[in-house]
Amino acid sequence: MTLIIVVLVFGGMVFLHEFGHFMAARLLKIEVEEFGFGLPPKIVTLFKWQGTEFTLNALPIGGFVRPKGENDPNVMDGLAAANPWKRLAVLFAGPAMNLLTAVVVAAIIIAQMGVGVPGKVLIENVSDASPAQQAGLQANDVLLSVSGTPVSTLDDAKALIRDGIDTPLEMTIERAGQQLNITATPLSSRSVEQGALGIGLSYPRRPANIGEIIGGGFIYTGAQALNILYLPVGLIQGVIAPGDARLIGMKGIYDIFGQAVQRDAESRQLTAATSTGGAAQSAATEPTNYILSLIAMLSVSLAVFNLLPIPALDGGRILFALPEILFRRRIPYKLENVINGVAMLVLIALMLFINAMDFINPANIKLP
Repeated sequence: MTLIIVVLVFGGMVFLHEFGHFMAARLLKIEVEEFGFGLPPKIVTLFKWQGTEFTLNALPIGGFVRPKGENDPNVMDGLAAANPWKRLAVLFAGPAMNLLTAVVVAAIIIAQMGVGVPGKVLIENVSDASPAQQAGLQANDVLLSVSGTPVSTLDDAKALIRDGIDTPLEMTIERAGQQLNITATPLSSRSVEQGALGIGLSYPRRPANIGEIIGGGFIYTGAQALNILYLPVGLIQGVIAPGDARLIGMKGIYDIFGQAVQRDAESRQLTAATSTGGAAQSAATEPTNYILSLIAMLSVSLAVFNLLPIPALDGGRILFALPEILFRRRIPYKLENVINGVAMLVLIALMLFINAMDFINPANIKLP
């Protein structure tokens, strides 16, 4: 199941990215000669449609669209011969499709989960064998106070738990309309990923309206893009540990999706069990959406990566087009082609290295 999902996700993201380039080129009357899945050499031509050859290629690490005259401005009516604004539109269209995909997926998650209502703190999940589980805390408990101090925000709850490390804390919770007092001890011996108590906190949710669904999709996508761009800054400032910003390849992504598939399947089984278990059972837990969240995150990552000003990527080609707009002078196309070609070889080597490191030194990434 994990393998099928990973193949479909990456195939879908590459298809949408290249489809964005393809549609922009066709709308601007620029012929597209080839739509390739994977990188050359070509294995087989899948089919032809409206003058475009759709091909399957040997290196399964991406895809490409080859417009007519892509690298030669001497080819009439080709991409390189088009005015710079048309070239920018075609180049931006691929990443824009990935960003739009992230907006849609994030909107689906918000529509399913609703929006948080500040004022009460919800215990969203409880980890197995954690201090919280041993004390009797359950998912969907509402945390009212910690050591006699009322809590109404996530920051309040986290601060009180953090200040009470290795100390028994009396917590007042609301469960199924009744108030209960439970004593739990947050442990300093637990890792940051595990959490001192082993609970996930959020706000109770209500159904989202259409404005919140659409607006939330855009807000999520923008926030994810900014987080990715902040990574090098955070590394320099020491705010982000090098291990947390490590690049991973297909095996690393496969491993994360494996966790996501397991978590989503388990949460749906638990939801089904608690919702049909009668009054003796606790309130049904909300199913998780790790797979959709990963799809949204990877779509944003693909868009941002492609917009970086690196030769051979969309961002690098956009950078080459800017002097023509700003100064009415074009960088010699032969020089541009050489730079893009060398950069593509470097990028392929980098991707092979990253994928090899996934096996030599696997990343230890755990979903929260």
